[in-house]
Parts: sequence; C-alpha cells; structure tokens
Amino acid sequence: MKSITLVGYMCVGKTTVGRAIARKLGISFYDLDWYIEERFHTRIPDIFRERGEAAFRDMERRMLHEAAEFEDIVLSAGGGTPCFFDNMDYLNSVSETVYLRASVDTILRHLAISKGKRPLLEGKSPEELRTFVTEQLAAREPFYMKAKHIEEVSPLETKDKVDILSDNIISVLNRKRQ
Repeated sequence: MKSITLVGYMCVGKTTVGRAIARKLGISFYDLDWYIEERFHTRIPDIFRERGEAAFRDMERRMLHEAAEFEDIVLSAGGGTPCFFDNMDYLNSVSETVYLRASVDTILRHLAISKGKRPLLEGKSPEELRTFVTEQLAAREPFYMKAKHIEEVSPLETKDKVDILSDNIISVLNRKRQ
C-alpha cells in the first residue's frame, strides 16, 4: 500500500489524526519533524538557529524523499513541507495525500490547547497571532490544495472527533482503492 501523507497548517491535527489512522489500519506512523530530529540527533529549532531555514528545508526535503517512500505508513508532514521545492508534487506521486483543512479559528483553538512550543509564535499577542496565522495560511493554502483529498477539520477537542475524522479519511481512501 502507498503511504498516506497528511498535510496542512501547524496544529490542525496531523499528528493526532495520523496516529489514529495508523492505529486503525495496523500500520506505522511517522511524523516528519520527529524523523528529522531522530536522524540528525538534534531538535528542529536548533537546526533553524544554528544552520538557518534554507539548510533545514534542504534536510527536510531529503528526509521527506526517504520517509515517503516507505510503504504501509501514515506520514505527518511539517506545516511548511509542501510549500518548498517540488515537495507537494513529489508527495502526490508517491503517496495518498490528504489536506487537513482548518479555519483560522480552529487553528487558534488548537494552538491554545497545544502543549508543544512553537518558536515562530512565541511572544505574539492574540491579535498578532491571528494576523500571522491568517497571512501564513493564505500563503500556504495553494500548496495544500494540491493534495489528492481534502478533509475539513473542526476543533478536535475529543477522542470521538478524532475518531470520526480518521474513520472518514480511511473510508475515502478505501473508496478510491476500489
């Protein structure tokens, strides 16, 4: 089976939904950011700080080409991954791609409950955060929209909501295979 790759803006639920899909299908789950950190034995914020974004994006592209070739996996791509090089076209050629599309309000709700640190967002007021997310999402959406499948994401505040979305994605992918 081809890999399944989830794309979308940060904090839309790619990792949470990806894990649920992988568990239900009995296959492995990979988060591209975690994969990079494991391969290079360093954290992504440190790579950005020490080597810069261009070096990180090059590493990301190489690791994407490695991980997306695996069969029987669900891959969660970083929020910016589809927006650089030919990454989105490449993903569409080797994977079933699913864009988890969320409104700015949903993303902001997820960010508020997220425990992960996001260096790009630190120190921003609520108004600055809304403006940043709105502008960056608008710039990235044309890349995300190239995905083979698009699933709308409402706030994923409960396990039931995650299960409904992951079941829906599995159903869509199963129909495509028939």
